[in-house]
Amino acid sequence: MSITITPFTKQELLPQEEKLEIGKYKRELFIGIPKETSYQERRICLTPDAVNSLTYQGHRVMIESGAGESSSYTDKEYSDAGAEVTKDTKRVFGCPMLLKVEPPTIAEIKLINPETILISAIQLKTKKKSYFEALAQKKITALAFEYIKDEDGSYPAVKSLSEIAGTASILIAAELMITDEIGKGLLFGNITGVPPTDVVILGAGTVGEFAAKTAIGLGATVKVFDNSITKLRRLQNNLNQRVFTSTIQPKALLKALRRCDVAIGAMRGKERCPIIVTETMVEHMKKGAVIVDVSIDTGGCFETSEVTTHEKPTFIKSNVLHYCVPNIPSRYSKTASLSISNIITPYLLQIAEDGGIESAIRRDKGLKNGVYIYHGILTNKAIGEWFDLPDNDINLLVF
Repeated sequence: MSITITPFTKQELLPQEEKLEIGKYKRELFIGIPKETSYQERRICLTPDAVNSLTYQGHRVMIESGAGESSSYTDKEYSDAGAEVTKDTKRVFGCPMLLKVEPPTIAEIKLINPETILISAIQLKTKKKSYFEALAQKKITALAFEYIKDEDGSYPAVKSLSEIAGTASILIAAELMITDEIGKGLLFGNITGVPPTDVVILGAGTVGEFAAKTAIGLGATVKVFDNSITKLRRLQNNLNQRVFTSTIQPKALLKALRRCDVAIGAMRGKERCPIIVTETMVEHMKKGAVIVDVSIDTGGCFETSEVTTHEKPTFIKSNVLHYCVPNIPSRYSKTASLSISNIITPYLLQIAEDGGIESAIRRDKGLKNGVYIYHGILTNKAIGEWFDLPDNDINLLVF
C-alpha cells in the first residue's frame, strides 16, 4: 500500500476557520481649533500650511477668529488655506474633534459635545480630579501630546519642545547678560583675546543637550552635571566633542558655580524636580551671574527659584539675576507652533486614513499610548493612582 506524500502537515489538512480581511475605509475629519485662553499661552496646534494639507484631502477645519494671531498667523491665512473661520466659540467646541495646545478648562469642557475626540497637552501637575471627572461625564476620548510615542519609543512632542527650551535658555541668558539692571555687559561667546563665557548646565537630557549645543556654537565653555552616566555619555556622543561632564557632587558643583557666568537648570523629576543648587551655593556665585531655570515647570532645581511671567520675567536674589518663566517655548510661539503642527498633522492624516480614531489606535501603539481617557473611561494608570480614580487597561478595551 503506497503512502501519499504531501507537503502539508496533519494540522494544515484539517478544516480551517475562514479569516476575512478587514478593509480600511478613509474617514473625513471635522476638526475644531478654539482660541487659547490660558495665561501666557500663545501657541496654536496647526499652521495654515498644515490646515491646507488637511483641507486638500477633503477634511474640514473650523478655527476660532484670532486663534493664530499670537503666533503671527492671520485669519485670512487660515481662510485661504481652506479653514472655516468663526467668532462663535460654541460652534468651534461643537466639532467632533478638538485640537488645543493647553488642556480645556472645566468651563470649556461644558461646551464640548459628548463622544468628542480631544487632542491637547495634559500638564498633569496643573490638573485636578474634577478635570478628569468632567471628561468622563461627557464620554470624551482624550489624547495627550506628552504621551504619544514615536516608532523608536521616544516622545516626539516633549522632545521637540525640549529642544526649543534648551536653545532658548541660552539665547535668553545672552540677553540678560547685558541688562542695565545688574547685567555684566558680557557678550555671550568667544572673542579673540577675551576669556569665553562660562556656562554650567544641570541635566543632560534633551534640554541640557540643546542648551550645550547652542552655548558651544556661540563659543562658550560648557560644564554639564547629571547623576546619570548614561545621559552624560549620550550627550558627549551627540555633541561630537568632549565637554566637561560630572555627576552631581556638591564640592565640584559649587566650584563650577562660583566661576560661571550662566547657570541653566534642566533637571527632571517624576513628581517634583529635585533641588540641586542650595541658596548658599547661589550666594557664592558671581555678582551679575544669570540663572535660567527651565525646570521651573516642575518646581525648579535652584532653591532660590520663584515662578515669574513673560511680562516680568526676572528678579534678583543674592546679586544673581534669575529667569524662572514656565513654558519657555510659548515665548517663541511661531517656532513652537510649527513644531507641534509638524508632529500632529501626520497623526491626523493617519487617523483619517485608518478610518477614525478607533482603527488608528488599534494599528498604532504609539498613538494608543497617548490615550488617557477612552469614551469616558480612564486608561492611564499613573493618573488613576495620582488622583485616586479607577482606571482600566486600554488593551482590554481596544484590541
